[in-house]
Amino acid sequence: MADVSLKEAALIVGVVAACYWNSLFCGFVFDDVSAILDNKDLHPSTPLRNLFQNDFWGTPMSEERSHKSYRPLTVLTFRLNYLFSELNAVSYHFLNLVFHVVVCIVFLKVCKLFLDNRSSVVASLLFAVHPIHTEAVTGVVGRAELLSSIFFLAAFLSYTKSKGPDNTIVWTPIAVTVFLVAVATLCKEQGITVVGICCVYEVFIAQGYTLPALLDTAVQILRGKGSIPFSMLQTLLKLIVLMFSTLLLVVVRVQVIQSQLPVFTRFDNPAAVSPSPARQLTFNYLLPVNAWLLLNPSELCCDWTMGTIPLVESLLDVRNIATLTFFCFLGSLMVFSLRYPGDSSKTVLMALCLIVLPFIPASNLFFPVGFVVAERVLYVPSMGFCILVAHGWKKLSNKSVLRKISWVCLAAVLFTHALKTLHRNWDWESEYTLFMSALKVNKNNAKLWNNVGHALENEKNFERALQFFIQATQVQPDDIGAHMNVGRTYKNLNKTKEAEESYMIAKSLMPQIIPGKKYAARVAPNHLNVYINLANLIRANESRLEEADQLYRQAISMRPDFKQAYISRGELLLKMNKPLKAKEAYLRALELDRTNADLWYNLAIVYIELKDPTEALKNFNRALELNPTHKLALFNSALLMQESGDARLRPEAKQRLLHYVKEEPQDSNGYFNLGMLAMDDKKDMEAEAWMKKAIRLQPNFRSALFNLALLYSQTGKELMALPVLEDLLRYYPDHTKGLILKGDILMNQKKDIVGAKKCFEKILELDPKNVQGKHNLCVVYFEEKDLIKAEKCLVETLALAPHEEYIQRHLNIVRSKIASLGAMEQSSLPPDGTAATEAKKNSFQNLKEAKSEKTTTQSTVDNKEHSKNKKPIEKSTVDKETPKKSTKEIKDIEKKRVAALKRLEEIERILNGF
Repeated sequence: MADVSLKEAALIVGVVAACYWNSLFCGFVFDDVSAILDNKDLHPSTPLRNLFQNDFWGTPMSEERSHKSYRPLTVLTFRLNYLFSELNAVSYHFLNLVFHVVVCIVFLKVCKLFLDNRSSVVASLLFAVHPIHTEAVTGVVGRAELLSSIFFLAAFLSYTKSKGPDNTIVWTPIAVTVFLVAVATLCKEQGITVVGICCVYEVFIAQGYTLPALLDTAVQILRGKGSIPFSMLQTLLKLIVLMFSTLLLVVVRVQVIQSQLPVFTRFDNPAAVSPSPARQLTFNYLLPVNAWLLLNPSELCCDWTMGTIPLVESLLDVRNIATLTFFCFLGSLMVFSLRYPGDSSKTVLMALCLIVLPFIPASNLFFPVGFVVAERVLYVPSMGFCILVAHGWKKLSNKSVLRKISWVCLAAVLFTHALKTLHRNWDWESEYTLFMSALKVNKNNAKLWNNVGHALENEKNFERALQFFIQATQVQPDDIGAHMNVGRTYKNLNKTKEAEESYMIAKSLMPQIIPGKKYAARVAPNHLNVYINLANLIRANESRLEEADQLYRQAISMRPDFKQAYISRGELLLKMNKPLKAKEAYLRALELDRTNADLWYNLAIVYIELKDPTEALKNFNRALELNPTHKLALFNSALLMQESGDARLRPEAKQRLLHYVKEEPQDSNGYFNLGMLAMDDKKDMEAEAWMKKAIRLQPNFRSALFNLALLYSQTGKELMALPVLEDLLRYYPDHTKGLILKGDILMNQKKDIVGAKKCFEKILELDPKNVQGKHNLCVVYFEEKDLIKAEKCLVETLALAPHEEYIQRHLNIVRSKIASLGAMEQSSLPPDGTAATEAKKNSFQNLKEAKSEKTTTQSTVDNKEHSKNKKPIEKSTVDKETPKKSTKEIKDIEKKRVAALKRLEEIERILNGF
């Protein structure tokens, strides 16, 4: 076995880098979204054991919606990428490029087993630049192919060392082979096919048998004219060990998928559900289609499902000629390689094995798969193709007449393939570029139209997205998903009627329930979302809540394990004020998935509705145990701790809010609630800093503006509160409490009676029955020395609040003053009026002091709503106390008012579909 020289390795590295450097500028597209962006198994907070319990996409293998693609070692490499760079796509693409280089170098080493050095380099270079590999190398999920190929080739190389001197068996390489096969299979399922290649190598290459020789030996043994040669017995022993280990791997694999095949629909693979002979004719025709992609990779497409390749429904279909030609050519090569001895036949045989055996799992010949054609599954089969091409080139270049032409053709093929690969990489830059490039090749695939629509939808370009979704319904009128996409886009465009019509069309296309036949086996799990989407749409109408509930129950009846239906129904039941039934729905969902942090969060919200904050906090904590960065759980559990009034919980509440603002640094509500906590802890400077940061992020933040002004007024900085109140009232002119606070500061601090009067009059315009504003306006009349008007005002105020003792007391003071002034007018006045002036001053001062007890802002809850949940609430204010009260009295009053006024409204649960 020849080693790979440093020059050869450097050449391969340079060629791969030249072809794939631009892949580093591509993002996460197509299947990368599910496997990387939406896969929680990548997160360090997810236990490592989950990688071995879930499929490639992060779905538990036990769930029916799982694709049953078990590739934990590939997911582990994604997790390592996430650990070092989180979701920076560059690192993922760079590691794919490195793995492709490794595969090319190991492949070169394999080629040297069957080709001369020059031809091996040619095969390796052709493999390195072949455009068919862009999906496997530039698409991040193609890493499964790359990793599996590395261990696939390593297992084969190890097995080639199992033959010792005098045809003895060396068991260590065989053990290493079995281990590497297992590793390759844990990267991708087709890794197990290397066992078949090892068997063919052992019989026809290592032992040198040909098919006629084997048949002759078998005939002789059956006729009793000979015994099995010792070398053949050794070969059989090795093959038995290989086959037994393979069988063991298959058994384990079947146990992992729980003996269930994934559920695919006719849209994924139309031929799989077609009757005979269309199914067999189409599947056989797909073989020359794949071969043509290897031979002429000029038109590549990321998705070959649905109507991309029309069914071959008749023997008279002209495409059957291609199928027949392919099998004739393949058969002739097999006959040549199996019948004749020699190096050339051995090379062809191993090339055919590399083409055929790794492709069998994706061929649809033994079991259906979820695609029609997939370019990335040709990654390993292309190795055999490259060996065939290099071997043919070697034959041509050895002939003097064709030597120059063979070199020119080789250079042209390598150059054009490299250019095609470089250009193809740009198609994978974004989902829009990828699917638009696919539509240039194939316009009969509704999925491609849908995917372009999704790409535009992600950019909030709903109008254009709708055009592509509608085109998808025209290309494939019975595509349930396309009609769902149309409905969702109409909803985003606030066209409720059209959205409902589209959802109803999708619903009508769902297969009907057949007694005795499992419904889930005949429908894609995501298609059941039509019931969820339709219910979510109509439940916006309060009169149709029962109808929405009926849709959720219908979805559950079709699939009792439909977790999302329970979640959505729980949200609806809360809206219908049925928290006990909502609790039942969430508990049922938790039976299906106890590792879902969102479910524990929703259950916590139910307990809040049930007035059980202790249980609510326990469930918030459970959600955070499963997902320490669960933003809503962090935020709302902190609010719940703050609401409890337990000072012991404040430090933890603060830590959770600090964690929340780290996750959501642009959310002003997090900083606002940190300010609220600081106010609770009497940390005025810290509270001021948090409030200001919230206002910087959201200048019109109603609650933050009011509470910052309130903080200033409570800490003797009333004049600093005025500009803040001006901002508040500019954004919210009808903010009653802001007007009261501003009027109080103007009257008590700035002595601006006119300004204060305008504030209180504004309050009464907004709310004529506002006792606080009415009373304070009465005080203004007194300040203006209009006692008659003040008396009338206080009488009206007392009628609004007859049980308020302070209003009656102030009314008595005013009436006493009026009586006193009347008596003085009847008596002789001193020449300079000094006595009357002094009496007026004393009486006025009495009312002013009494007024100071009630003219400051009355604290009430003022909520700011957030896009996800009920957002932080305004801080309850403490009325200013008269300076003549004792310190103990002041503290008692303050405590009573804080307890009475500081009411945090219960957290509103959020309806945001999962």
